[in-house]
Amino acid sequence: MSDKEYNVAIARLKLPLRMHKLPVSENGFPVPKFVQWIGGKPDFRVVNQSFMANAVRIKLCWLCGEALGRYQAFVIGPMCSINRVSSEPPSHLECARFAVQACPFLTQPRRERNDHELPDHHEPAGLPILHNPGVSLVWVTENYWPIKVAPRKPPLFQIGDPTSTEWWCRGREATRDEVMNAIAKGLPFLVTEAKREGPDAEDALRRMISVGLALVPA
Repeated sequence: MSDKEYNVAIARLKLPLRMHKLPVSENGFPVPKFVQWIGGKPDFRVVNQSFMANAVRIKLCWLCGEALGRYQAFVIGPMCSINRVSSEPPSHLECARFAVQACPFLTQPRRERNDHELPDHHEPAGLPILHNPGVSLVWVTENYWPIKVAPRKPPLFQIGDPTSTEWWCRGREATRDEVMNAIAKGLPFLVTEAKREGPDAEDALRRMISVGLALVPA
């Protein structure tokens, strides 16, 4: 998708009502609540750690910043559907759906992360998979738990059982082949880590893979 095609697609999207209060970037895009402003401009690559703490403490939407209800939607990649761990807290379902249709990284599988002149910031805890997975999963749940895994690092989040799941690719519903290809692309990272930790971790990963594959669309 070219930049022009992407801008046309975004223009056709309906912004969720809760996101109308968000500031707008110089390119005309709404700036999610989690984004850190640096020098008067939003840097979409950097997380505002103060907001993350508040979002977890009083259950605020990661994207619009308003209060969450009973159901909470995580936007995660294929490997997170296996280990049920996210580096970001949840959002409203409608905000999450907007994200998987509007975010350039999530809608354009060939787009790489931009680390050019990246300012100092807190890296996520855990072992992030840096490639673009090509597909996203909106995982709706009633529960999640912060996990502190390293000092001076943001927490990770253990995601509860799903009440519903939606797979997305290029801003529309993903096909089974797209999902399976994305899982195959990322799974070696989890396998390598499990082997490093030992037989018990390998057995646990096999069980998680079996459960996770049941969520793949038919």
